[in-house]
Amino acid sequence: MIKVVVIGVESTGKSTLCQALAEHFNGAWVREYARDYLNAHGTDYVFEDLLHIAKGQVDLIEQATQAALQNQTPYLFVDTDMHVMDVWGTVVFGMTHEWIEQQRAVQTADLYLLTNPDLPWVDDGMREYPDHAYRQALHQTYVQLLTQQSTPWAHVMGEGDARVQSAVDAVLRQTMLSV
Repeated sequence: MIKVVVIGVESTGKSTLCQALAEHFNGAWVREYARDYLNAHGTDYVFEDLLHIAKGQVDLIEQATQAALQNQTPYLFVDTDMHVMDVWGTVVFGMTHEWIEQQRAVQTADLYLLTNPDLPWVDDGMREYPDHAYRQALHQTYVQLLTQQSTPWAHVMGEGDARVQSAVDAVLRQTMLSV
């Protein structure tokens, strides 16, 4: 099974992309737990909420990984991991939880897809950063994180079908390299 993690700035189509990739590759996908949590507890969150969200995300990833292995699913696409939780804590609160850092150090993936902030920001009641320059700066934070780790990664750009094709091409390139 190939595990692909999709990360990036909010409102860059991560969830939509995971669903489309799972459909294209006959795989499975893991949703972003933060949406469930914030829908249940409200968007006025505090630092400790990030730890609950991170643990919920890790649980979803572990459950989906086990199910995918049992079902011999060829691909698992993950919407958000501890890289995102680390950036979120650092940006909003100026710090991150030690547990999140520990999980970030041991998480595994075969490929990261970094969504480019080239889509328009859409207010959905949960998103916080509409400023284009700020979104670009956050994107560079992700680039730095990915550059500092050994897992391969690729940018995903474009709109609609072009964005999905950008991601499909990156997955296919990585799959060919892994064979």
